[in-house]
Amino acid sequence: MANIDKNELERLRQVASDIRCSVVSMVKEAKVGHIGGSLSVTDILTALYFSVMEVKPEDPGWEDRDRLVLSKGHGATALYSALAYRGFSPVEGLESFGCIDSRYQVHPDRKKVPGVEVSTGALGQGLSVGIGMALAAKLEKKKYHTFVILGDGEIQEGQVWEAAMFAAHYKIENLTVILDYNNVQLMGDVDKIMDVAPVDKKWDSFGWIVKKIDGHDLGELVENLKEAKRSDEGPVIFIAKTTKGKGVSFMQNTCDWHGGVPSEEEFNKAIGELKDYGE
Repeated sequence: MANIDKNELERLRQVASDIRCSVVSMVKEAKVGHIGGSLSVTDILTALYFSVMEVKPEDPGWEDRDRLVLSKGHGATALYSALAYRGFSPVEGLESFGCIDSRYQVHPDRKKVPGVEVSTGALGQGLSVGIGMALAAKLEKKKYHTFVILGDGEIQEGQVWEAAMFAAHYKIENLTVILDYNNVQLMGDVDKIMDVAPVDKKWDSFGWIVKKIDGHDLGELVENLKEAKRSDEGPVIFIAKTTKGKGVSFMQNTCDWHGGVPSEEEFNKAIGELKDYGE
């Protein structure tokens, strides 16, 4: 276990539990969305927004804020929930997710949702945008840090590797990538559809600092992400081992819940399990 205050760790676990419950509720009510990948990325978002990143919910456009690009835009329900619980917008508004006139659509829109830095959903593009943000900080002599969350199926896209090559060549040290490595994508297991392993050796060969972490250990996440933010040796990528559908027994490790919608019975069972998550 990482060196983190017990009370702080409990606070983060409670936030993660609230976000997971919100994710399942939003998808159930809207009858659309992506539960599995949102649950796998929840702890990463919790660590970033509630402990690591410098942001001002009352001023989402603050020039010196840290930036986050959720490149795997189908994890939008987790991002919306994290932003709402962090204070960017009312939690109650999440109930409108998926409605035709709602700001909360299936993929995030930066023009509609306070705190969303980039409109994402078309996979493979987020790292390129994140590099642009990090370069802007260097050129303007700003201290903010840029984080990018990639999906493991997403790194089957060629643009990701062009961006990886660029970032390492130009030594963009104010950039940190977290790979949500749950090994399940839309149609099945990543290693069966288009194997991306060995991920660590590939990113290392491109010139990145590579670290493996447990993507559900909040203490480990906070400690490592804060260290990366302080470092001037980047770019850094954390290969975060995660579980698709984390926290709900029947949703874990299956593509069935990449875009599945729970029935009333499944919803009640999921919420019951999630309220106990992390205890």
